[in-house]
Amino acid sequence: MVVADVVMRTAAAAGIDLCLANPGTTEMPLVLALDRTPSIRPVLGLHETICTGAADGYARITGKPALTLLHLGPGLANGLANLHNARRARSPVVNLVGEHATWHIDADAPLTMDIEGVARTASRWCRRLVRAQEAGRLTAEAIAAAFSGAGGVATLVLPHDLQLDDGGEPPPTLASPEPPAAPDPGALAAAAELLRGAGPGALFLGGAALHGRGLKLAGRIARATGATLLCETGFARLETGAGLPPVRRLPYFPEQAQALLDGFAHIVGIGTRRPVSFFGWPGKPSRYLEDRPGVVWAAGPEEDALVALETLANELGATTDDPGAPLDPPTAPTGPLDGAKLAALLTRLLPEGAVVVPTAVTNAYPFSAIAHRARPHTQLALTGGAIGEGPALAIGAALAAPARKVINLEADGSGAYALQAFWTQAREGLDIVTIVCANRAYRILGLELERAGDAPGGAATRALTTLEPPPIDWVSVARGLGVPGARAETAEALGDLLAAALHEPGPFLIEAVL
Repeated sequence: MVVADVVMRTAAAAGIDLCLANPGTTEMPLVLALDRTPSIRPVLGLHETICTGAADGYARITGKPALTLLHLGPGLANGLANLHNARRARSPVVNLVGEHATWHIDADAPLTMDIEGVARTASRWCRRLVRAQEAGRLTAEAIAAAFSGAGGVATLVLPHDLQLDDGGEPPPTLASPEPPAAPDPGALAAAAELLRGAGPGALFLGGAALHGRGLKLAGRIARATGATLLCETGFARLETGAGLPPVRRLPYFPEQAQALLDGFAHIVGIGTRRPVSFFGWPGKPSRYLEDRPGVVWAAGPEEDALVALETLANELGATTDDPGAPLDPPTAPTGPLDGAKLAALLTRLLPEGAVVVPTAVTNAYPFSAIAHRARPHTQLALTGGAIGEGPALAIGAALAAPARKVINLEADGSGAYALQAFWTQAREGLDIVTIVCANRAYRILGLELERAGDAPGGAATRALTTLEPPPIDWVSVARGLGVPGARAETAEALGDLLAAALHEPGPFLIEAVL
């Protein structure tokens, strides 16, 4: 059996059923192998960042990896921003990267590049196939590495000539992933003692603590101790809405985040790292909890958050579920649109079980503040700060959960990074509603200027922070890539468009002019 078939059949045997691909000449044997492996669905992305972002979204919903198929080092580099986001989300992803034939590498052809050097910036595991007979073992190791611990990115480099060589048979047994590390018993005991103490307390949560059984256990602990549930700014996956324990998102700006954390007498962290600011602002802290008493990290991001929560719940006698927030949709707003009215409409109309991808940096926060009042749903946020992932994350979520409506709350600045995603949404008939918050600017940069007292800036500043002239015609862009759309300038128009789009299958784009 040729190596390309060994790789695909090993992946299929491990339960992988999706390959997000932007292949080139050096990957054609792997493409042909997909013809012979019908259990793996091939999905074409018109840019590698769409493939890697979709793999991230798919992993966050399913908990298992998709394959990405990328063309040499430049193709991997094109997808690197969203592999960075996937690394921060601890999403299991397996990259298959084609390479020149072994005998051609020394020719230093135009696409020759240090593939492993690029891959290691986002990969927890990276190997190059050197002997054809190792293909099955290395593929199995890559998959196990992606599953190991809390999850991560694995990259396997496959030279073109070796893809065509005889690689034997797929391995009879697959490599076993390493489980997450066990939490420190001493830290758990100290956390339980803190949570029994007087004064307002908080659980600062990430990873598996924000959905499923983890969130249920966190809600029990909060109910038993009176603690507030907080989550990291860039969470990988959060379940929220009516009937679920409410979780408050850490603000983006450092003074707001610091003020929130300073309001608690004690804080216990589970499933995430200690919070830090996005940037080093003058006079603002980098590490919000540094040198502060009353802080215990019961489980870091690579430790087993579920074990930590179960241990704490048992120790604290926390057996009663949190009834969660009530369903309390806002009244329908009217008049010209702004971020608050958009948030109110989305919260009001959101269907139960939806997946929301709130990656519009400035306009996602009004929605985050009231999303607990909506019907229960899942959210996937921007974990690594590399903007433009939203449309691709939405593709991955829709491929992972085709029965669930996916809504991408996207900004016009970051959405312009990923226009190719709309073509894939149309081609695959994915049930995605994209709401573009069209404020015609990189608004987050404007806010930074205002905070520094430098607004509005001069001509150069305005040229580099505004998106007009000309304004992006999002409806025309989407239609040109196969996605129908419409524009809304008032709350009434947005409400009508959103209600219709949420009840019709397939992709749709709404340009919300703010």
